[in-house]
Amino acid sequence: MKKTINWKNLRDSSGVWIALLLFLAVAAISNENFRSPQNLINITRQVSYSGIIALGMTFVIATGGIDLAVGSLFALSGIVSLLAMNATGGTECVQLAVGLGVALGVGVVGGAFNGALIGAARIQPFIVTLGTMSIFRSLSLYFANAGLIGVDNSLYMQLGMADFGGIPLSTLLLFLLTVTLAIILKRTRFGRYVCAVGSSERVAYYSAIRVGLVKFWTYVLAGLLAGFSAFLLGGRLNSISSSGAGLSYELDAIAAVIIGGSAMTGGRATVTGTLAGILLLGIVSNVLDMWGISVNLQGAVKGLVIIIAVLIQYKRK
Repeated sequence: MKKTINWKNLRDSSGVWIALLLFLAVAAISNENFRSPQNLINITRQVSYSGIIALGMTFVIATGGIDLAVGSLFALSGIVSLLAMNATGGTECVQLAVGLGVALGVGVVGGAFNGALIGAARIQPFIVTLGTMSIFRSLSLYFANAGLIGVDNSLYMQLGMADFGGIPLSTLLLFLLTVTLAIILKRTRFGRYVCAVGSSERVAYYSAIRVGLVKFWTYVLAGLLAGFSAFLLGGRLNSISSSGAGLSYELDAIAAVIIGGSAMTGGRATVTGTLAGILLLGIVSNVLDMWGISVNLQGAVKGLVIIIAVLIQYKRK
């Protein structure tokens, strides 16, 4: 039997990429500095850290949930990771391994805490993550004395500055994770369960899907990626700020997911769309700087982009 093309699904998944290319063309024409290869590479590097978090947020939102705590968990993971590296003796390789393990561990524990309250205790995700957002940020400030934690590890700095063929390591990892998570979402049982839970928890429950467990693992994934992203940024800056690290990352992540075409109510998600969404936000910020638009107004522009994306989703629905 001949397989037909679902043009509606193709249009929904490609729409954000078309918008990205159009905006990229406008920005390139309007400013010659924007279209320099180094500037474009810098954009991908800048958005890679919040982009990795956005990939995890895609799974959370696909279940109909939300995670407001990932930015604060990002800061906590980075702070504790650098403190652990400073307290570890031995070679720089040992310190690096300890730092990575601690960053991932803190992220997983924080995500599991959210997931347990949401998946097992069945508390509303907004309430849980609003509370843990304050908890994680407060712990970050406490451990760092409301300051900045630095680390003296040349290998870590080399890792943070590493590039391959001119492409930053963090950018390559963002693309690699996008491909991996897109396959998981579309081609695995877990990915199908995630979308099923977001479409209808009741139907998923009667289909023998363990709804609470599925939700739990999406928050663990979001926490894991937050910790991993914090470890990468720590190498880039050679430090982590307890007050500024991860600030508004949760908003950028949510915005990227919505702009990318995922349904805020759950049930429909696209990881590649999220990648396009975070790149679009990065380009918007960059070109506004080059156009001389006040930094204080850039948030308003991002807000308009999000509202337009939501309106487009509502129109389709």
